[in-house]
Amino acid sequence: MLSYFYCVTKYDPSDRDEHGSYTGPEDTASDHGEVEAAYLQAVAAFARDTGIDHLAVREPQVPSLAHFGVEPPVAGFGLDGLFPSGPADFHDGAEVPLDIGLELVRAMLRDNGAWCRLEVEDTFAAHVGWDQYLYISSSRPCAEALARTRELGLFPETMDASPYSFEDEEEGIQRPGDDDFWACLHRAVRDGVAGVLEENPLGGATRWHHLAVDTLSTVRAELAPRARLGVWPPLSPDVGTVLGALPAEGLIEGVWLDDAGRILSAIADEDDFPELTARMSSAPAAALLPVSADERVPLFTAVMPDDDGVLRARWRTQPTPNDRHWALRHHQG
Repeated sequence: MLSYFYCVTKYDPSDRDEHGSYTGPEDTASDHGEVEAAYLQAVAAFARDTGIDHLAVREPQVPSLAHFGVEPPVAGFGLDGLFPSGPADFHDGAEVPLDIGLELVRAMLRDNGAWCRLEVEDTFAAHVGWDQYLYISSSRPCAEALARTRELGLFPETMDASPYSFEDEEEGIQRPGDDDFWACLHRAVRDGVAGVLEENPLGGATRWHHLAVDTLSTVRAELAPRARLGVWPPLSPDVGTVLGALPAEGLIEGVWLDDAGRILSAIADEDDFPELTARMSSAPAAALLPVSADERVPLFTAVMPDDDGVLRARWRTQPTPNDRHWALRHHQG
């Protein structure tokens, strides 16, 4: 269990007002230099003191509609060159050596776009928050790391808990993307009820898959580990009617099939509708999906389990009526 929690920053506590707000001269952006290097050395010191040399990537995400960092996101979101097989290796549960974990911390300090929790279960955790706040948790007090952090010119402060620890806010049972799910999906595709699979390999990232009975096994094999899945009805071949349903204003996601059989998508508002219409009008099939989470309800959802069948991903999908029916049957069984 994690018993020791620290907030590590470049902000001198003596420069805080009575409300705890920092009023000193330090900037909230990374200097890309000595101070940033000190942060990374501090993480390394706590890792050594805890006795770990590898970390697990948890709940990774990249910017989607909006980016709220101080610095603009960079190409590749700061992931370029970090993984042997490329950014696809940045997924929930990926094990990385400490040096790669430190590079991920660097990318987060720079607001490059990629973000994740770095953890060793019940042993160690490092999370980067807003404005260069670094949160480190350990199963050990890490006295040497605390001393080293102070030597580096940073300020470690004791906390009761990390504000970036994962909290499961959803109730109920999460449906896994197991053999039972894929059998259900096979029937739905065979019967013409389902035709599109939405895959969220990362928070903020989406991949679309066109479904056919004879391609389901291929689609399943290509999914990212621990991806979240949403099943949608087939795209409509009546593209004119689909485009005629564009709202007068507001955000909408257009999803369409291209001539190569790939599914493309774009989120647009009323200013972008002419371009979206131009891109979708010649498609063989298309659909419009709401962007609002309350209105965006697929047929059913799941989260992919690990190869041994265990669902270790902590993130969840928003349950649909079909999912609730599945959970009821699962509970009764």
